This record gives sequence, C-alpha cells and structure tokens, in this order.
Amino acid sequence: MLFDIDVWQEIFSTIRKNKLRTALTGFSVAVGIFMLVILLGASRGLKNGVESSFSNESSNSMTVSGWRTTKPYKGQNSGRDIEVDNQDFRMLGKRINQIAAIAGRTYIPGDESISYKTQFGSFRAQPVHAAYKELIKYNLLKGRMMNSEDEKERRKIAVIQDKVEKSLFKGENPIGKFIEINNTKFKVVGVFGKTSQNGNDNGTIYIPITVGEILYSTRGELVEIGFTLGNITLKDSKAIEDKVQSLLAKSHNFDPTDKSAIWIDNNIEESKEFVQTFGAIESGIWLIGIFTLILGVIGVFNIMLIVVKERTKEIGVRKALGATPRSIVGLILLESIFITAVSGYVGLFAGVSLLEIVTRFDLIQKMSPDVAMFFMNPQVDMGVAITATIVLVITGAIAGFIPARRASKIKPVDALRDE
Repeated sequence: MLFDIDVWQEIFSTIRKNKLRTALTGFSVAVGIFMLVILLGASRGLKNGVESSFSNESSNSMTVSGWRTTKPYKGQNSGRDIEVDNQDFRMLGKRINQIAAIAGRTYIPGDESISYKTQFGSFRAQPVHAAYKELIKYNLLKGRMMNSEDEKERRKIAVIQDKVEKSLFKGENPIGKFIEINNTKFKVVGVFGKTSQNGNDNGTIYIPITVGEILYSTRGELVEIGFTLGNITLKDSKAIEDKVQSLLAKSHNFDPTDKSAIWIDNNIEESKEFVQTFGAIESGIWLIGIFTLILGVIGVFNIMLIVVKERTKEIGVRKALGATPRSIVGLILLESIFITAVSGYVGLFAGVSLLEIVTRFDLIQKMSPDVAMFFMNPQVDMGVAITATIVLVITGAIAGFIPARRASKIKPVDALRDE
C-alpha cells in the first residue's frame, strides 16, 4: 500500500478537498515541534551562557576573602574590616587536609600604568601564586604559564591575556618582549585566553606574588585565598566551609557565627546547584513541549474522526466491493502518518533554521549585550529533535489508528444508509 500510486492519489485528493482543515491540523503539529525545538535551544543557550560566565573558575574550588563583621566579639565592636593575609594562607594550607592546591591573589595599590613602547592600555595587573593556574581555567595560547621557580626567584615575568596582546602588541609576537607596569619592566612569557566572570574584563595580567609584594608594598595582604579540593562531596565541602570559618575567626578574633566577617565562595556547591537548576529547567521544557505535541496529536485524531464520518458511505461501498478491513485501516492510517510527518518536519526545519540564524548572525549580542553574557550558542541536539519528530509520527499513527479501526468495523449496509 505504501507504494500504491492510487492510494496516494486518493490521499492527496482528500487533502485537497479539506485544505483548510488539514492546514490547521498540520499547523498545530508543526507549532508543537517548533516550540519544542526553540525551547530546547533556549535552554541549551542559557546553560552555555551561564557555564561560560563561570568557566574561568575550577568547579572543585573554594575562595575565601575578607569582609566586615556584623557582631561585637570579646570587646571588639561590629563593623571591623577583616583582611586575609599570608599568615592565613599558610595556616589554611596546613590545617585543611583536603586541599590539593592553594594560591593567593593580592593587588597593586593605586592606578596601574601598563604600556609597551608607545602603546598604553587599561588592564588589571594581579600578583598571584604560581598555583593560581589550578584555580582558573586557563586556555594557554602562547608560551608558558607562571611556575614555582618564577615565584621563588622573584622573576619579573608576566603572563598576559589575549586582549592585552591585541591592544599593546598589534600583531607582534609578545613572547620575550617587555611591558612596563608602573614603570617596572616585566618579561612576557605567556599569553592566555579566558572568559571573564563578570563580562567586563578589559584584560588581565598575572605576575608573581613575591614580586608584587616587594614592588608595591602590599604588606602580605591578600584579596583572596583560593584552593582546590579534589573530588569531594557537597556535604564535605560544607564541613570545610565551617572549618575555614572557625580557623579564620580564631585568627582574626571575630565571632565564629558571624557569616559576614569573611566571604566564602563554594564553587562545589554552586556547580551542584547549577546542575540541579538546569535539570529542573530542562524537565519543565520537556513537559511543556510534550503537552504542546499532545495538542497537535489530538488535532490529528479529531480530523481523522471527521474524515471517517464524512467518508462513511464511501467506506461502505468499498467494503461492498470487496475491500478488506486491513486496506481501509491502512488508507486512513497512511493519511494520518503523512499529515503528521510532513507537519513535524516543517516545524523541525523552521525551529532549527531560526536557531541557526540567531547563532550565525549573533542576533542576541546585537539586540542585548547584557542578555548575551548569559545566553550563548542556542542550539538543539539534532538527535533529540529527530527523535521527538519520530515519536510524534508514531503518536500520530496511533491517533489515526483509532478512527481507522472504527471505519474498518462499519457494516456495508449501515454505511450505505448513512446520510
């Protein structure tokens, strides 16, 4: 029957007689697939954007920085500023057994003047420990990263971001060249690329923390202390948070229950929450998409019921002339599958095409850069989309089978009496 030209001519004839009704039914199916593809693409784009925004931090890391007390403690007033320092860095490295790598980051006081020959730029120069590369997901493009020897020997070297390279060197290879940071020359040994967490990164330069402390008199103060913890559970990471809080409270003499005295950023907890949140979002999207598809299938079911009702007398004549119930079921079922398949393909093509246009022409970035920071590359898994379309066709076949089965049971005599 599938390759019977007469059968297909009859199906197309029926569709031509009911153009509007068939078009509306097909439209509902196409919209169902279209919406599912768009929703899945939007979910993936949001997930990519958030992952990219936090991609410069290791997912198994924790960072600690000083803040301000909100509770008085042992004669000390509230409102005291707490600053972590090298002493805390060494103490945490010894007392937290689960630490795999630990690094600190300090700052350069005052304005930063950074230049190469006649080129100047506004960048962030950050003195860090060599192990800082374990906390930040670097994408090394040229040269090498900072190492422990650079730190120990207080070498005046710099690892620059690709944005700095483009701005200062104008196509010239920066490796081995010297840039000036506040009138001090630093040799460029590496270039890296990374995605900024806050989206406002104009370019970062890393130098050994031992050099920064000497040149810029930071007195051992640190902006933050970060460490990686290996493969541990969320429960273990929370226990480490409490231990860090207790150790620093004792070191800086503040209330151990004062959560505002220091800031602890637990990336393990955030990554777990991220997975759970997007799992819930994707489940919700699938639920919406499935309901939309069900509405389309219901439309197919209804139109097939109407088709059977309108062709009752015709079916009776067919049966009187010797048509088998199987041939009648096959005819109506094939029509149902054809409408569902064509409509599903149209919806799939339209959805994928729209996502491709948005991605290729970077429309989100052009319309709203703020949104684009958290919405990147909205694409859908083609395997999932095609599977959804196949499921829709199968469901459409089931929707057509029920009316077809009813038609096959019509008695010729009763059918010929039908008005």
